Amino acid sequence: MIGAIIQARMGSTRLPGKVLHRVLGRPLLGHLLDRLRLSRRLETIVVATTAADADRPIRVFAEVEGVSAFAGSEEDVLDRYHSAAEEFKIDPVVRITADCPLLDPAVVDLVIERFLQGGADYVSNAAPPPVTYPDGMDVEVFSFAALERAWQEAVKPSDREHVTFYLWNQLERFRLRRVDHIPDWSEYRLTVDYPADLRVVETIMTELLPRDPGVGLDQIVRYLDANPALKALNAQIGCNQGWASAFEKDRRQGF
Repeated sequence: MIGAIIQARMGSTRLPGKVLHRVLGRPLLGHLLDRLRLSRRLETIVVATTAADADRPIRVFAEVEGVSAFAGSEEDVLDRYHSAAEEFKIDPVVRITADCPLLDPAVVDLVIERFLQGGADYVSNAAPPPVTYPDGMDVEVFSFAALERAWQEAVKPSDREHVTFYLWNQLERFRLRRVDHIPDWSEYRLTVDYPADLRVVETIMTELLPRDPGVGLDQIVRYLDANPALKALNAQIGCNQGWASAFEKDRRQGF
């Protein structure tokens, strides 16, 4: 069963509680669910959070939305994914992060379709770098067999925390395929990690979603091009800054 597993938690060093921040009266996680429901390829959606009390609101929200919720490890996100995929019999796994509330369902379907063509264990538009999609349009699709192998073998903290590091850093062991966008749109930033990101995404949602709840990436990019001051608000924020803390854990443990 083709299933999206959304990793979500309330803890965030830069923007705590962002996944349930309300825009247009609906949590960002709810907007993401709305958009994933427009996918033609997804057969199920699971919200994978933690068992911590702080993340109970996420579990409750998933239940209200009629979406399966899974509570797993806070730091070992690889184990959380493996356990959720195993429990809900998901294969292939579509990895989605809750900080991408504007994720285009057409992009999700494209990456899934590239995976279903065969010949790869892992297909993504977000890794390995360099990538050509905006940060915030991240989709990773991989087989349960590849996930299980990573779960069994990965030992570095960064591999356990970031789920797919082990896959796309083992080029000789896994068959990888990256989906690229032409032209290169990596200059656009549509994720929610900092207050400036939230301002950009809130504005896009407020302006575009009432007219078209399934607004696509092309329309979002056109809107940003027409509003350069808005685009500039978070343009200087680098991608994947959260990786640094995981790499520091690797270093402290001798990797």
